[in-house]
Amino acid sequence: MGYTTTTATTITVSDPAAMQDLGRGLAGLLRPGDLVLLHGELGAGKTTLTRGLGEGLGVRGAVTSPTFVIARVHPSLSGGPALVHVDAYRLGGGLDQMEDLDLDVALSDSVVVVEWGEGKVEELADSRLEVRIARALGGDERPLEADEADQRQVTLTGLGDRWAGVDWSQL
Repeated sequence: MGYTTTTATTITVSDPAAMQDLGRGLAGLLRPGDLVLLHGELGAGKTTLTRGLGEGLGVRGAVTSPTFVIARVHPSLSGGPALVHVDAYRLGGGLDQMEDLDLDVALSDSVVVVEWGEGKVEELADSRLEVRIARALGGDERPLEADEADQRQVTLTGLGDRWAGVDWSQL
C-alpha cells in the first residue's frame, strides 16, 4: 500500500511520567478508526504511552500490557472512541489472526493501538500512525548520565491522508 502523505516529528521524553503525558497529549490528535503501531524494544515504554492514551481518551479499565490475552478493549467513559490495545508479539499470522480475535467493538469506531504490529496489521487501515520509541544512547564511549537513563526518543510518523497537516506542536 503506497502512502501519498507522510508527516513526522521526534520528541525527547525524559522519564516514564513524561511518556504517559505524551500519550495523554497524543490522545487529543486521535479519532475513531485510527490505527497506531508502536515499535520499540522490551521496556521501551510502549505500554506506558498507551496508558496515557487511555487516560486522554477517557476509557474504562486500567491499561496494562495485553501480552497474555493478546487484546484488551477499553470502552469509553465519555462517549468517545474505545481503545483497543493489542500485543501482536505472538501473532504469527498477522491480519488473519487479528480477525480471529473477534473483538467486541467495531475497529472503525475505536482507536486501535498495536504493539509489535510491524509487518502484521498495517492493512487494518488506509492510514496509520507509527510510533518508534528508542532508548537514549550515551555515544561511543560516554556512559549515560543518571538523568538520561530513562530518556527516550519518540518518533511519530503519520502515514496516509489522515495525517496530512497534523499539528504536532500540541504535544
